[in-house]
Amino acid sequence: MGGISEHTHNAEDPLAGLHIPRHVAVIMDGNGRWAEERGLPRLAGHVEGRKATRRVVEAALDFGLQALSVYAFSMENWRRPLDEVEGLMELMQTAMTEEMDDLRSNKVRVLVSGRRAELPKALNDVLEFAIQETAQNTRMTFNLLIDYGGRAEIVDAARRFAEEVQAGRAQPADLDEESFPGLLYAPDLPDPDLIIRPGGEKRISNFLLWEGAYAEYVFLDVLWPDFDREHLLEAIRDYSKRQRRFGALTEPE
Repeated sequence: MGGISEHTHNAEDPLAGLHIPRHVAVIMDGNGRWAEERGLPRLAGHVEGRKATRRVVEAALDFGLQALSVYAFSMENWRRPLDEVEGLMELMQTAMTEEMDDLRSNKVRVLVSGRRAELPKALNDVLEFAIQETAQNTRMTFNLLIDYGGRAEIVDAARRFAEEVQAGRAQPADLDEESFPGLLYAPDLPDPDLIIRPGGEKRISNFLLWEGAYAEYVFLDVLWPDFDREHLLEAIRDYSKRQRRFGALTEPE
């Protein structure tokens, strides 16, 4: 469960001596508030938020993360005003199209976690192309959570297993805590070691409920459009000071 590597470079390296998490997940919060504080339409905040996402992907690559997951669109976000939802769909489609060359050249593998059935076909096609086009990349996995809900993911996994039992390919006794993650949206990703929530709120908002069971959380007041590599580094420093015991008295080796 540990998934921690120690970074040992020269003294001027900001990562020197830090325990680098394998998998960092981010609840990207505060785009709308950022825009409203400036008298701008909420979509302008999402446009700035996209720039923050790019900065964080670049920093994650520099810091040597194995995986970065970002909460791009929750199932609850469908309740937002129609023009904001449609704008977000177009923004995600444009962003993925425009970032493909950089994702390829940096050997980033794209995953998409979520139900996705209600997404516009054009967006789904772009996402599927990105998944297929980057499937062999191994430097880092960029996991986009779109039309995602943590409870829905667990329900979908339970349904998948029930179908296996019904088809005679599994028995109820086959299911345990070790096998259940194989039924989730991204079964080959390690659980997140660190979950970061900018935006000032201190709640998990239906995000990676199973996978985040033993994650360390860092809450930051900065709104997502202002988030940069220094904020990611700050969160990793905070994480690095903690002892992860997973319920035991000592940290696992």
